[in-house]
Amino acid sequence: MTADLLVIAKEPVPGRVKTRLTPPYTPEQAAALAEASLEDTLSVVARTHACARTLVLRGRPGPWLPPGIRVIPQRGDGLDERLAYAYDDAYDGRPLVLIGMDTPQVTTGLLERAAAALRTRDAVFGPAADGGFWLLGLARPNAGLLRGVPMSRPDTGRVQLARLRAAGLDVAPLPPLTDVDTAADAAEVAALAPHGRFAAAFRTVTPPVAAFTGTATGGTA
Repeated sequence: MTADLLVIAKEPVPGRVKTRLTPPYTPEQAAALAEASLEDTLSVVARTHACARTLVLRGRPGPWLPPGIRVIPQRGDGLDERLAYAYDDAYDGRPLVLIGMDTPQVTTGLLERAAAALRTRDAVFGPAADGGFWLLGLARPNAGLLRGVPMSRPDTGRVQLARLRAAGLDVAPLPPLTDVDTAADAAEVAALAPHGRFAAAFRTVTPPVAAFTGTATGGTA
């Protein structure tokens, strides 16, 4: 049995996504980067072997949605609740691997590695460089593992991992990835995946001299 894949995301609307990118970017540029990041993420998910692929969306789907991915709405107020409901709403008796829209450098290999781990392990955890987490896979989803975990803090990943271990789960680790939250993150991720839509969008919206570093970039990361 393989795992089902989930992506939790927001519709890339200016002023509602990637607000930490403004400045130096305008809300429209930040939304363009968010849309490209979502496109890259969904493209990888679409190419990864899975029983089912689901986008848990806040907003409406757009032309960036590839075929073969169903869409369900987000529920709940805080991010911890929205994550918990995502597992509840998508669960169909198989392990679930959930990622966000902020790591366009993710690969099919990483997702398949996460799914494979859940054949023998209770959970799989991918930490983010900012202290959060970019992936959480559960062999048997349990909303109680997520509700109440403080989100968007430097200790979010540590608290979430401790919650999993306190529940007695055998957790498989994945390598850390950088979430795209700041302009410096965007430059790093574009350099890591230079041939993706995100890197192309980054080169389009970033001037030759990056305002967030004060150094010449030549239009690339």
